[in-house]
Amino acid sequence: MNTKLSQLKALSDGNRLKMVLALFHYENLCACQITEWLGVTGATVSRHLQQLQQAGLVDAEKDGRWVHFSLAPGFPQDLRDWLSPGLDADEQKRLADVLKQNPSDLCRKQRNPDL
Repeated sequence: MNTKLSQLKALSDGNRLKMVLALFHYENLCACQITEWLGVTGATVSRHLQQLQQAGLVDAEKDGRWVHFSLAPGFPQDLRDWLSPGLDADEQKRLADVLKQNPSDLCRKQRNPDL
């Protein structure tokens, strides 16, 4: 019961829910892509992803300087079924536009917004 409660609490925030729904559509996303898509700070994205990891919903894999996030292998099927409608069309389009950009360029832009 405590595990399910922590998972539901993790999904109770709109941005965290969007992150999980995005990971249904894309095998993995890096933090800079999520930051750009949601339009929030990197620190905010990091905090949200940490909560999702602690709830056992998301895994992180470091690859050099990149950290890629994906759904945890044990992501509960009942939650997957419940969330199956996924992102709305506008959110999917915005995310697809972000994914067309080079991740290195996104990170550079996020570190130096005046460039």
